[in-house]
Amino acid sequence: MRSSMGQVSSAMPCFGMAESMHVELATPAPLRPGDKIRFVSPASTPNREAVEASAELLRSWGFEVDFGPNAFRKLHYLAGTDEERLSDFNQALRDPEVRAIFATRGGKGSYRIADRLDFEAAKRNPKFFVGFSDVTILHMALWKNGIGGGIHGALSSDDWEAQGSSIGTPLRELLTSNDDIVLRSQAEEETFALTTEGKAEGPLVGGNLDSIATAAGWALPNLEGCILLLEAVDMYLGQVDRQLTMLRKGGHLRGVAGIALGQFTDFKPSGALTIVDLLRDHLAPLNVPILGGLPLGHGKSSQRIPLGCHTVLDANQREIRVFRRDLISLLDNPQRIAQTRR
Repeated sequence: MRSSMGQVSSAMPCFGMAESMHVELATPAPLRPGDKIRFVSPASTPNREAVEASAELLRSWGFEVDFGPNAFRKLHYLAGTDEERLSDFNQALRDPEVRAIFATRGGKGSYRIADRLDFEAAKRNPKFFVGFSDVTILHMALWKNGIGGGIHGALSSDDWEAQGSSIGTPLRELLTSNDDIVLRSQAEEETFALTTEGKAEGPLVGGNLDSIATAAGWALPNLEGCILLLEAVDMYLGQVDRQLTMLRKGGHLRGVAGIALGQFTDFKPSGALTIVDLLRDHLAPLNVPILGGLPLGHGKSSQRIPLGCHTVLDANQREIRVFRRDLISLLDNPQRIAQTRR
């Protein structure tokens, strides 16, 4: 779309497309009472008690909830074999009664199955997919294949509170409406210091840096004209350096419209070098607007945000605005809504 460092400049449009081609995104209609949500574990084994508590909360909102057959399996650091985890995810994609899929957790392993999702089923029956961290690679693979409905994040303590969060939009609202949302940068977040000037427009894609780097060359979509969200947790600075070097020198960041920086949590400096220094070293040469300090990731008060939607990143106003009405075209086409409800 557009990016500006004090002025508007052109970039290849990417909104409503995947792989920068004119392909309409398959997107879900908002949920309504009685719709079914399914928990699956495409990566590591979750804490069963925590997941069941989340399921009860969703039921209290009026939704039906069930679990993939292997949601609580354990095989080393994985929630079952690749075939078991893939089967659960694809069954959820294929089941017309399932209107949203929740990843029980991240961890490790989503990358082992990302290229084998049933993308055709997802296009025929689009549904929300909620998760972050390791499952970022599933968001990327789905968007690369023309499928929207991703939400970066998870249920948090805010969702149990009657008043919700004063920072972001409650997950319940993200699932049940197509209202536009605004998320403001938080000065207490370490990456706030990296905020520049200017404005950028395009679809918001990305999430966990480790998953994005893992996806490069096979599951990573063309990022030209897009706003790239980055967050990370508990890595050595050298790992971040290696990943960003590969993404830059491999051409994967060429043409990005802007950078949205979330939480970089549990990073220790290397001598005088901090994570902020390292990110600035890699991202400043892109010469695009950067908005840091977004409460998205593994830190405290982490929020949720829709992926794939037309987004305006305004570094001057320290906010990111997601225009969901523009993307959820199903609402303007009753026949397509009916198709997703079969």
